[in-house]
Amino acid sequence: MTHSPRVLVLAGGLSHERDVSLRSGRRVAEALRSANVEVAVHDVDADLIPALAETRPDVVWPILHGASGEDGSIRDVLDLLDVPYVGTGPRASRIAWSKPVAKSVVARAGIDTPEYVTLPQSLFRELGAQAVMSAVVDKLGLPLVVKPSRGGSALGVSLVRTVAELPQAMVSCFAYGEVALIERAVDGVELAVSVVETVDGLSTLPAVEIVTEGPYDYDARYNPGRTEYFSPARLPSSHAEAVAATAIAAHEALGLRHISRTDLILQADGTIQFLEVNVAPGMTETSLLPQAALAGGWSLPTLYRSVVDHALPVASA
Repeated sequence: MTHSPRVLVLAGGLSHERDVSLRSGRRVAEALRSANVEVAVHDVDADLIPALAETRPDVVWPILHGASGEDGSIRDVLDLLDVPYVGTGPRASRIAWSKPVAKSVVARAGIDTPEYVTLPQSLFRELGAQAVMSAVVDKLGLPLVVKPSRGGSALGVSLVRTVAELPQAMVSCFAYGEVALIERAVDGVELAVSVVETVDGLSTLPAVEIVTEGPYDYDARYNPGRTEYFSPARLPSSHAEAVAATAIAAHEALGLRHISRTDLILQADGTIQFLEVNVAPGMTETSLLPQAALAGGWSLPTLYRSVVDHALPVASA
């Protein structure tokens, strides 16, 4: 395609992460315009399908966080309309969106992931919350990480160091979803590794090392000051290569496409633990993928244009 592509960025939606999506969408749109791409930004609302039919963009870039953006549903609609888009198809998105399912898939591919249990809120009511929590601690020990089984931006995520902290962690988790994933917390270097598919093929961006006081929660992610980032991560070359290979392996095992971010822990003994994957990474001024891109020598307009160009000839699937 020789002419400047016409891209429709989808941002907003009705999830808890709407604000992050809007900020991400604006940043991507600005970068693409700097790369001579014709860009419009649209929310997910009743006007979207008529707008797609009228404007027929060359490609749509869904930068939506939360259920409709990451569970495959909006991608199903784009497939129904035969509209090409940047990102993973609906089936693989649904697998990645469910943290327990994603962990099971990567574990079958030989990737380590912390031991975990997945429990619905109803089970705590039926069996008694105290009995269930006692069984969890007896089996997994402490510390624990409690998080909704679906969702992003660390909403509802808690680090539990003592038994007394677990009840409040469960309440916070169930405020954002009906099912909790409770996993053994592992010590080590917290890393985020982004995978991109451009016209030059599949590659990783430099790992970002995350250092924060307390949990890496929503506030720590999106409000500057609480968290320090190192990109490239402060790793020996052998470890940097290993975490990059793990992110590629997760991307491929889950059947992801175009862009993803894998969150990992590198333990002191060199073991790499998979935490979760994101098919619609944040693109705000504090988000990890843009930081990694800049550390890797990319300009954001060039990278995003290359991702779009790669997506253009691919029939959505």
